[in-house]
Amino acid sequence: MSEELPTGVQRRTFDGTERLATRGESVYGEPTEGEWRAWNPHRSKLGAMLELSMETGLAGGETVLYLGAASGTTVSHVADFAGPTYAVEFAPRPVRDLLEAADSRERLFPLLKDARKPETYAHVVEADVDVIVQDVATRGQARVALENRRFLADNGRLLLAVKARSEDVTREPAAVFADVREELSEGYEILETRTLEEYHADHLGIVARPR
Repeated sequence: MSEELPTGVQRRTFDGTERLATRGESVYGEPTEGEWRAWNPHRSKLGAMLELSMETGLAGGETVLYLGAASGTTVSHVADFAGPTYAVEFAPRPVRDLLEAADSRERLFPLLKDARKPETYAHVVEADVDVIVQDVATRGQARVALENRRFLADNGRLLLAVKARSEDVTREPAAVFADVREELSEGYEILETRTLEEYHADHLGIVARPR
């Protein structure tokens, strides 16, 4: 199974349990073993996508635009194995934690910006990024992905975690997911979808590429 993991992500044993891990300083109290730290899929949608063997296309060393970085739980793991990693987060308080996570990660660039307004960080983020990872708890998640498509290389990947309750708490998640997929297809070809239910209630993982 490990051959599907990006370079820099391994399955390691922590407290007798085999778990995904990256090499870097602890960020959110996760178990560590030497230089390695466990990647908790219950706290990370991307971690869940990797645990579920979704075809993320991640190989290691990519340039990444991460939308919805929050306090850095997942994006710190990404920066451990990727190349330049731009971390966009709108809320000032989690950005303080994000800055702390970036202290020991020279490839992690925190941006206090709104992912719905990519023009506000277009001067910072390089064009043709390899991967957009998106985990934003807001309405219009497909629209955010479409607006940020401008940064993605032609052969790049979108790794999107859709939170149904952020779109509409009154509707069935399946109906919300169907709408998101339909809107997303305006600018992306969807390669794979999978419910993240095992780790995150009412979430759908999507792998897509620009069309």
